[in-house]
Amino acid sequence: MDVKILIIDDEENIRFTLKSFLTNAGYDVKTVVNYDEALAKIEEFDFDLIFADIILGGKTGIDFLREVRKRNITSPVIMITGVPDIETASDALRLDAFDYIPKPVLKEPLLRITKKALQHKALVDEKEKYRLNLEAIFNSVKDAIITVDKELLVLEINEAAKDICNLSREIIGEPLRSLPRHCSGQCLITIKETINKNQPLEVYRVECKHKLRPQQVVAITTYPLVNNKGVFSGVVLIVSDETHLVDVDHNTKGYQQFHNIIGKSEKMQTVYSFIKNLANVQTTVLITGESGTGKGLIAEALHCSGDRNNKPFVKVNCTALSESLLESELFGHVRGAFTGAIHDRVGRFQKANGGTIFLDEIGDISPRMQLQLLRILQEREFEMVGDSTPIRVDVRVIAATNQNLQEKIKSGVFREDLYYRLKVVEIHLPPLRERREDIPPLVNYFLNKYSKKLHKEITAISSDVQKLFMEYSWPGNVRELEHTLEHAFVLCQQSIITVDHLPVALKGFVETRPDFQEDVKTDEPQAIIQALEKTSWSRVKAARLLGMSRSTFYRKIEEYKIKMQDI
Repeated sequence: MDVKILIIDDEENIRFTLKSFLTNAGYDVKTVVNYDEALAKIEEFDFDLIFADIILGGKTGIDFLREVRKRNITSPVIMITGVPDIETASDALRLDAFDYIPKPVLKEPLLRITKKALQHKALVDEKEKYRLNLEAIFNSVKDAIITVDKELLVLEINEAAKDICNLSREIIGEPLRSLPRHCSGQCLITIKETINKNQPLEVYRVECKHKLRPQQVVAITTYPLVNNKGVFSGVVLIVSDETHLVDVDHNTKGYQQFHNIIGKSEKMQTVYSFIKNLANVQTTVLITGESGTGKGLIAEALHCSGDRNNKPFVKVNCTALSESLLESELFGHVRGAFTGAIHDRVGRFQKANGGTIFLDEIGDISPRMQLQLLRILQEREFEMVGDSTPIRVDVRVIAATNQNLQEKIKSGVFREDLYYRLKVVEIHLPPLRERREDIPPLVNYFLNKYSKKLHKEITAISSDVQKLFMEYSWPGNVRELEHTLEHAFVLCQQSIITVDHLPVALKGFVETRPDFQEDVKTDEPQAIIQALEKTSWSRVKAARLLGMSRSTFYRKIEEYKIKMQDI
């Protein structure tokens, strides 16, 4: 038993008695007479347990206990005393003495308290080991990690946060919202949204506009912190520096991902250029495109790329509200303006002051609302419902529609002057069927997203699903692709998504195309060769990439007479 115990007592018989009892029990025991000898001894050895008399000549056991805690020694200290007074008892408890043992010392109580103290020491050591391991892991991560409580007080911060966010450990205990801001503030916005929604959030490739690192691009991820009782207690923020990835994109074929938009096609590169050029030009933008193409993401990227990114971004779905409700939502109302208006309400334009308002499905608003919107665009002011006092606002307007507004102008249901006010610059989003090269990166993005969200290890789609995705017309565009993969994730209980996991509409597409399976078979040898080339001729990795079992993959290599050395 390699357990070291120190006994400090100026009475020889006490030292002898305790040492005899403990030595016979198998412990390695050292004894000293006074305070100074005790300090010298704890510098020489690491003791698992210390017994200290209350009275030690000119010093006391309390003085020794205080010194032990000052040196961060975790060994339990048991006080030896006759009858402790209230003052020494309170001092000992405050300094975290493990227990008292009275004189005269009896064998059984001594061994019992020794066993309890050593068990306590073992638990403390184990906890400290885990703490140090976690701390080492925490500080070795290259991403910045910051944890805050519900009140946005900083709980912990790792080393990487110094480099990425220019923050130091001095901010621990300070409110995150009150710290000097050197960047766009997107991290704080994302944390607040996680607190409000109590769910994880991901923001991809944000230009954080850091004063010390103006070119820095980061990805932001937040997760709710939940205590052992399941109660929400705060947020953990992870900031990943992706500047080098963006540099790679710029130096090769442009962006594969821009903010939350996925796509590497030439048409999407044109869209990205529009966004970058318009970011700080405070003009009105009209975004057009079919439903599901991601018009809302374009509006958000325009806002986040510009100088208004630390101001509100307010979304309005114009089709979701009746004319009267939309008017109140946009402009607000005063108390008594209409039945049910029991108090004043601030409208969306006023909430967006200094920032951006996004009017989705603008083609569905009534002629009366069109006229009011035209006034705002021309004069930058409006009146609340029930009030005649003009309110001036500084708001950038971004609108979107999936309709042909020129046809609506011809039919007399949309104002031509409003159309040209909205369409100072138009960004047209192509449908997914016109940018099929973006389907693979979109699939990878959604696989990663739903693997995390649904806690499933699904890493790929099978080769026939891949071919189906590339041939299908996607009338619902990116939104339909995402819902298709979410549906497949729910049904799939393996690591590869197959046709069996797809929604009925896509299965029907296969059934109405009798040549589909034949096409798959025709293209299969080339697909196998391409997979081998992509994986440096690793048959195991290539099989996994195509969603085939290893035995099936080997059989097909022989069936198609693919000779590794001939390729």
